[in-house]
Amino acid sequence: MNSYPPAALALVETFTAAAAADPARAIAFQGAPGANSHLAALEHDADALPLPCFSFEDAIDAVREQRAERAIIPIENSLHGRVADIHFLLPESGLLIVAEHFMPIRHCLMAKPGEATLATAMSHPQALGQCRRTLRTRGLLPIAYADTAAAAAFVAGGDDPSAAAIAPRLAADLYGLEAIEDGLEDAGHNMTRFVVLAREGRDPPPGVPVMTTFIFEVKNIPAALYKAMGGFATNGVNMTKLESYQQGSSFAATEFFADIEGMPGDPAVDRALEELAFHSKYVRLLGSYPQARKRG
Repeated sequence: MNSYPPAALALVETFTAAAAADPARAIAFQGAPGANSHLAALEHDADALPLPCFSFEDAIDAVREQRAERAIIPIENSLHGRVADIHFLLPESGLLIVAEHFMPIRHCLMAKPGEATLATAMSHPQALGQCRRTLRTRGLLPIAYADTAAAAAFVAGGDDPSAAAIAPRLAADLYGLEAIEDGLEDAGHNMTRFVVLAREGRDPPPGVPVMTTFIFEVKNIPAALYKAMGGFATNGVNMTKLESYQQGSSFAATEFFADIEGMPGDPAVDRALEELAFHSKYVRLLGSYPQARKRG
């Protein structure tokens, strides 16, 4: 908690106390109050009690330790790809994905009230990258910080009138900054996908489109991935995401993170997963949950 800027610390303590009094309503997120994940938590569940956490691991631990019922984690962005390494964070946590949430990302330039000429813009590296052309046009020097809202809190607590922050507009309201310009992002289709994690899985309501997320490692034999994927094609199961990554430092085995439409219990999905398992060292399901946005 002491890693937050002083301007954010009082809010963090207030939010933490509220969550501790009613952990069943608490939803943990990474970042300072006012971060995009804070907004996502409120959009996903307006009655939730947002619990700020300094890191993704801290947010997951809050759920594991029953200080929060859920956590909301950003996993991919339409402009910059992977955000959180959920395939590293989730498998050993014991948590499951129970929902997803898509949120348009809107960046706001903010600074202390006044007429000073702005020289720098502080924010998370992802946000700076998403506003790169606008910053160049304005002649603002980008400065990386741990997260967007914490950057706003840092600027609010500092004494440099030329310093600005890039964060959600909510952060300007929370920290007493002036919102100078909304929509600073270079592309209007900037969208982040979040997943909601809980200690126990939840059965999706009947009749709604469902996603299932899993990780797997194929056997180290020729054409193993091709053969493993064949079951999804022959059974008509739509795979919407397949991403490879390396575990450890050996570079000897590639593991995969995948999303499919459908869930175990559907005959086609069961047949596809059975064939996948035959060609894999392991398959680990990370959750089945309602689609928040239609694929394709």
